[in-house]
Amino acid sequence: MTEHETDYTVQEVSFRAEGDVVLRGNLYIPSHGMGPFPALTMSVGYGGVKEHGTLPYAEAFASAGFVVLLHDHRGFGRSEGLPRQDINPWRQIDDWRRAVTYLQTREEVDSERIGLWGSSYSGGHAIVMGATDPRVKVVVSQVPTISGYQQGLRRVPAGASVKLEESFAADELAQLRGEELHRIALVSDGSIPAAYTDPDAVAFYLQPLPDGAWENNVTIRSTRAARAYEPGVFITRVSPTPLMMVVADNDTVTPTDLALKAYQEALPPKELVLFPGGHFDGYLDQFNTTSSAALRWFKEHLSKEG
Repeated sequence: MTEHETDYTVQEVSFRAEGDVVLRGNLYIPSHGMGPFPALTMSVGYGGVKEHGTLPYAEAFASAGFVVLLHDHRGFGRSEGLPRQDINPWRQIDDWRRAVTYLQTREEVDSERIGLWGSSYSGGHAIVMGATDPRVKVVVSQVPTISGYQQGLRRVPAGASVKLEESFAADELAQLRGEELHRIALVSDGSIPAAYTDPDAVAFYLQPLPDGAWENNVTIRSTRAARAYEPGVFITRVSPTPLMMVVADNDTVTPTDLALKAYQEALPPKELVLFPGGHFDGYLDQFNTTSSAALRWFKEHLSKEG
């Protein structure tokens, strides 16, 4: 039992997305006060499941009186979807819209007071959602992907990019022949090719998880999609929806300078929270800073008075 578990109940819920795929997650419902309550929907980062550092945020928000929906992306965790471990950012965004729709059907939820929280890859999704779905009344985007192209230039040396493009072409040919999708490890210490090899990423993704909750691989075409994903182009369109960006001051995964430039381009109402450390520190030693800032923003913009 967590410290504040008596403040809420947790239901395992499911809802249908496009293609009749069943998405599953946790629904946190406050135990105190009278509903309908303001609600938040949360989404996890690249190749992760909800157990990857996100549960404590859901618990903190639920303890403060929010209904919270935290789901696994299709093809990951407890959600359905084939092929497994396949990441299409636009499909994930469409599924997140369905999560908003599901929340609107719950009697515990005030359908006019729904916000969203996304981090890393889903921090980019949060920007797109905030810009394109007026049902979302407030956005928190933590260490967000801004430009897949720019991230790719920095993370993949010029020489290695040639081999990477060759792997994309080989995967395309395999699909034409009806073969299985090619895959790559999500994290590795460098002994095998992987999407992430830096020690912080390895430690974060390989943290202890429930048996069967996660697999350490993604499809090769997920990497191609990530390198073409540009959520930052939506940044000026989020307004008038309130946007908080939570940014690490030494982020080499979703580079700090790209996030700060995007924040400068965003229109008000907006707020920047800059915390010390790298990409994954927001979930770890800076959790109190990042979660309390987000909670303050949600309270400010989803209160009845607001």
